[in-house]
Amino acid sequence: MQNHKLSSASSMSYSFGAFGHDMFYATLSTYFIMFVTSHLFSKESGATGAKMIGMITLIIFLLRFVELAIDPFIGNAIDNTVTRWGKFKPWVLIGGTIGSIALILLFTDLGGLNKSNPYLYLAIFAVLYITMDIFYSFKDIGFWSMIPALSFDSREREKTATYARVGSTIGANLVGVIVMPVVLLFSITQNHGQGDNRGWLAFAIVIGLVSWISAIAVAIGTKEVDSDLRKNTEKTSIKDVLRVLTQNDQLMWLSLSYGLYTAGIQITNALELYYFTYILGNATQFTILATINMFVGLFAVLIFPPMAKKFNRRNVFFIAIGVLLLGVVTFIFAGQSLALVLIAAELFFIPQPLIFLVVLMTITDSVEYGQLKFGHRDESLTLSVRPLLDKLGGAVSNGVVGMTAIMAGMTAGATSATISDSGRMVFKLMMFGVPVILVLIGTFVFFKKVTLDEKAHGKIVEELEMTWGKDVEHDQSQTESIETPSLVAGETAFYAPVAGEIIPLSDVSDPTFANGSMGDGFGIKPSDGKIYAPFDGIIRVTFSTRHAVGIVSDNGIVTLIHIGIDTVKLGGTGFVTYFDRGQHVKQGDLLMEFWQPTIIKAGLDDTVITTITNSNELAEFEIVQTGAVDQHSVVLKLMKK
Repeated sequence: MQNHKLSSASSMSYSFGAFGHDMFYATLSTYFIMFVTSHLFSKESGATGAKMIGMITLIIFLLRFVELAIDPFIGNAIDNTVTRWGKFKPWVLIGGTIGSIALILLFTDLGGLNKSNPYLYLAIFAVLYITMDIFYSFKDIGFWSMIPALSFDSREREKTATYARVGSTIGANLVGVIVMPVVLLFSITQNHGQGDNRGWLAFAIVIGLVSWISAIAVAIGTKEVDSDLRKNTEKTSIKDVLRVLTQNDQLMWLSLSYGLYTAGIQITNALELYYFTYILGNATQFTILATINMFVGLFAVLIFPPMAKKFNRRNVFFIAIGVLLLGVVTFIFAGQSLALVLIAAELFFIPQPLIFLVVLMTITDSVEYGQLKFGHRDESLTLSVRPLLDKLGGAVSNGVVGMTAIMAGMTAGATSATISDSGRMVFKLMMFGVPVILVLIGTFVFFKKVTLDEKAHGKIVEELEMTWGKDVEHDQSQTESIETPSLVAGETAFYAPVAGEIIPLSDVSDPTFANGSMGDGFGIKPSDGKIYAPFDGIIRVTFSTRHAVGIVSDNGIVTLIHIGIDTVKLGGTGFVTYFDRGQHVKQGDLLMEFWQPTIIKAGLDDTVITTITNSNELAEFEIVQTGAVDQHSVVLKLMKK
């Protein structure tokens, strides 16, 4: 097995892809609705314009729900794509091209159809919007699914994901920095600092081009590696997603909590530009906020690991919610003070990446929770929940923002001077009141119902370690299309998985292993931090904490290799894996690496424990070597009864 290290060009291409991808999404989710409510229709359109805005926002709201139902089929189509360029890159390029063209067209009045033939405009708008949204989803799912296909090396994957997160954070916030300068630069009429339709079209062209060029960069600059990973041939549907949600209670409650939260914060985020335009009366000052957000967002991503380590993820969630609510309160009393508005906006913004990461990690942990509870594993379905919830929040946000703009009088021709006191009150109620209610309800649900934290997850992983080998032959859902071979007759040579000093299993300090309840085996006091495959076989079970691996040999020997004792508490820190579940490996392949000082510093035992979990089926179990061993040493001879 090779360690696929990404080139600098590949990493940079992928990061640039994330940059353009999130520029596109930020434009669509936050600034497009501003164009629709404030610029698509003229002041003279009056009630007709307000009616059309209402119908457009309703169409967006409904189409986003339609798109939620389509997403599982999009994922299935990508899974079954076979081309010489891989399965993901073609959809990134196709989605980036069609999505960018559709986005630019949406930032026009379609040749004046919005006035000359409103109903035809609405029909074409609906077709364009759903086309753009569907191909964006193809690109979105394809792009973020590429990470496992770019490298087997988990360290490289983590680096790639980090680079991508940095790129996406900069891209999403840079849109806010450039939106008003670009709009005003290309506008013929400044319109009280709001620009005109020509300026907004130029802005859309800039975003569309960047998004398209970044998709080309991903297609040209990255390479999907060949692998023996399992193929997901099971077609998914909304019914499957609902099944996972309803059966996995922790995922269900977390989804409800996050769904309420993300709808609330997306409403406030989308209305911030309105605040600068119609309350402060200076839309160009929004650039200041967006610039600060770009750096604050990167800072928040970087401080999450130490905060989670010090306070645990659950407490980070509540701390972040407290800061976010403090930001809302400050916003309410900020009035027209730019300094207070900026302070309030940052207090509101900085917790958002922290909460996102808490939710993402908890959803990931709920995979093992569901596996333990129901005896099968639902990785892709479980992890698809978060983007579905974000899209749902975006649909709610678009509907609320459009309605708010109409109710508050913040439509074409309006300025800060023309907004009435009642309009300001309605606006603040929708920007602050409704989101606070949604966030508080979501936080209450999280507090009362979401109990899956790092400690609980560690116990779940430990239980899975103790049960997986006993159930492996009966649980085909764990590897879907991969069959577990039955134990066959004949002698098997079992090589040492790590260099070091071999010790009897009865001498290891964990009684669960020492008493043989996990099967016969041995321990090794390691002299280095590399774990090798002890035979030819299939990676049958992996753990998100990366401290253990379950392998089944080609002739049916079921083996658990466990690094250290109680190392599940480290949460994956200090461990690197070079395999995927379902992958076939050869004896001597490098499977894992671990940093011994991390284990020792935590006060834990670094003994590598190896057990044969179906040893009761063996007629012979003989340790043939003692003392110092390495990956070239045969330590066991095994034979079926």
